[in-house]
Amino acid sequence: MPGFVDCNTHLAAGPARLAGYEMRLAGRSCREIAEAGGGVLGLARSIQDLSFRALEASALRVLDESVRHGTTTIETRSGFGLTTAGEMKMLRVHSALQKRRAPLPIVSTFLCGRPAPGSDVPRDDQLPSMCSRLLPLVKRRKRAEFAAVRCASDGFPSEQARLFLASARKLGFPLRVETDGTAASSAISLALEFDATSVDHVPNPTAQDIARLAGSSTIATLTPGRTFHLRTQKYPPARDMIDQGVAVALATGFNPETSPSENMQMALALACTAMRMTPAEAITAATINAAYALRRDATVGSLEAGKSANLLVLRVSDYREIPYHFGVNLVDLVMVNGDILVRRPEVPWPAN
Repeated sequence: MPGFVDCNTHLAAGPARLAGYEMRLAGRSCREIAEAGGGVLGLARSIQDLSFRALEASALRVLDESVRHGTTTIETRSGFGLTTAGEMKMLRVHSALQKRRAPLPIVSTFLCGRPAPGSDVPRDDQLPSMCSRLLPLVKRRKRAEFAAVRCASDGFPSEQARLFLASARKLGFPLRVETDGTAASSAISLALEFDATSVDHVPNPTAQDIARLAGSSTIATLTPGRTFHLRTQKYPPARDMIDQGVAVALATGFNPETSPSENMQMALALACTAMRMTPAEAITAATINAAYALRRDATVGSLEAGKSANLLVLRVSDYREIPYHFGVNLVDLVMVNGDILVRRPEVPWPAN
């Protein structure tokens, strides 16, 4: 089958704070975890404290684990650095990954994620400053292919997000939008207004939102692993979205705090069991639809003449078995551009 296309991850986010592990598993709130030193601010501190080489090594481990589970094209975004130095360090790691793991397609996105608390720049002035200084710097140094903004309760309000998208479009970036449960309609409106390639983490779209997405070319990227891990919201209504014509992509949404899984097979299992997608729909969402979200549909996402030989061999007799299993790795072989990157050895049995 085609290799998985994971169109939403944070590879270079560093490790999660150990203090947050038990709290997350116990169902404590994001606010409580943040007050204990975890959450987004904990990641930002990790990114600032780690050397470039240590952050790169951490990202390489995550990337290699993703490939072992069948991902052959991956997007990775910044957004947790919060400061100019932190964001640029993350983007430099993306460039290093692209060089180290070529020809594996690694797509870099600069994400304007959240205001930086404690900054010398007032909160309302941070995004305009980012648009005038950081965004042109990213473009000039060719550190990212896409530009994205988080229009959410913990991100930026719609008017500020609109300013960022307008500035990014003027610089020639293709655009993406992130959201959450409190600002989904605003984020979807912005994504459609600016013809964004995708709107990500769509949690609870209204009937009107679904109708508008169905009439657009914007991909709705769903990250069921994030919902599974956070336990704070309902799964997106994928069944209604697909039935009404929305193009849906699946991603792990990997980051060490809110979606610590590199396994796209697990995303498929959750899509079918929790979001009522069929196995064929889930595989489509995790391959060719995700490739469209990254503007890579001409080269990856399906097995066709003229496309890159990015493919998997799995230890199943039928594709419907893939989402039936969960929490396991069914991949026997991973090929990227005709080169074998992973080959699982046969399990050795003792001689009689």
